[in-house]
Amino acid sequence: MSDTQAIKVLIADDEPGMRLILRKMIARVEGYELVGEAQDGEQLIALFEQHRPQVVFLDVDMPVMNGVACANRIQDEDPACVLIFATAHEEYRSDAFAVYAFDYLLKPFRMERVIETLTRVRERLLAVQQRPQNPVPAPVQRIKPAGRMMLKHRDGVTFINMEDILLVQREDRSTAIYTADGGSYYTSDTLSETEARLDPAVFFRCHRSYIINLNRIHDITPYGRWTYIVRLTGTDHDALITQEKYEELERMFQ
Repeated sequence: MSDTQAIKVLIADDEPGMRLILRKMIARVEGYELVGEAQDGEQLIALFEQHRPQVVFLDVDMPVMNGVACANRIQDEDPACVLIFATAHEEYRSDAFAVYAFDYLLKPFRMERVIETLTRVRERLLAVQQRPQNPVPAPVQRIKPAGRMMLKHRDGVTFINMEDILLVQREDRSTAIYTADGGSYYTSDTLSETEARLDPAVFFRCHRSYIINLNRIHDITPYGRWTYIVRLTGTDHDALITQEKYEELERMFQ
């Protein structure tokens, strides 16, 4: 995303009036492009896969597939997508936290509240895009993992040195492994299955969709209300870390 490139946003609500309100609010904020509107969960997923928006507004109570189920699907395909719940149901707030929503707006909400959220999203995405890429690795590592990983995929198997693994993440319903030499490898194994094969002294499950190499953390900056961005040395790929995992990480480095 450049300074002039619009942020793609998708909205999903079964009430036409609410979609109209959101549409008008989004139009008030510079830098956004509305790429689609969905009236149920199934349509939302189809539009998401078609347009790959960076931001999704979604209700909890929708026909066919509810908003929390949709959020889980979206997270599995693109964990960096910004999810903003806009709903009348206060009781689903904890479910929204579980899928790391950027914000949770309770209907009826004020226009200023939505504009504030969209402004923060734009600032966060722009800050990520403008940061220096691929920072230089720190000269000292905490622990060097031993051994190699045999990675099975449809073309056969690949052997990866454990110490070269920087980041493991869910991506397009697969598990992606990024390495220090710029390599990227994909497997049908789940993130949990991959995690079980990694050294827990070196690799840290910081988010439901990310595992990071602790030796390669460069910096951590705020992202949403309950998440942070982890930038790693040796790769342009970032990870997300939840507030709970951030506090756990702090204790590990004390």
